[in-house]
Amino acid sequence: MRTAFGLALLGAAIAAAPSAQALDTLHVGVLKHNIGVINAKTEGREDGFNVEVQADFGSPAMLSWAGKPKPYVMASLNTAGDTSFAGVGLQWRVPLGEKWSFDPGFGYVIHNGEVKNPYRNGDPRATAFSNEHLLFGSRDLFRSTLGVSRELGGPWTGQVFYNHLSHGQILGKGRNQGVDQIGLRVAYRLRD
Repeated sequence: MRTAFGLALLGAAIAAAPSAQALDTLHVGVLKHNIGVINAKTEGREDGFNVEVQADFGSPAMLSWAGKPKPYVMASLNTAGDTSFAGVGLQWRVPLGEKWSFDPGFGYVIHNGEVKNPYRNGDPRATAFSNEHLLFGSRDLFRSTLGVSRELGGPWTGQVFYNHLSHGQILGKGRNQGVDQIGLRVAYRLRD
């Protein structure tokens, strides 16, 4: 079911991108990995920063009923060799005055982090492994995002950005430690 859901979401994003006509915005950012907002018990199990790139496409007419979100594809590489991920989703923009906006998003990612502990309960190696790794419980995860953006002039925008990755007991069962990230991104708008 998880793989079917992931493939369906990926297919919808790929189908929506061409109907959106063109690449709209490129985002590049650096986010602190595993900051412990939702689950502070796991803070410190993974480290480093994630360098993230996201490409937004124009909103296709078929999504006008949903507030005209922009389909995106993204990739996030962890600099410490911990969890990296890539995925697809939808990004909204809610204006907050002349130069500010609130930018929520929702998507699907796959990752290279740990899914479960390879050692049995009671094995000393199991405790050591759990103390050093996040256990996501599923290779497939949801990506929830929140951003606050400010127009910087011309095609440039700066953004404070937050990511939360989790399977939500929908894409997987059992362990669901998830991960939170926060950082800064810049965006370059390719068209108005």
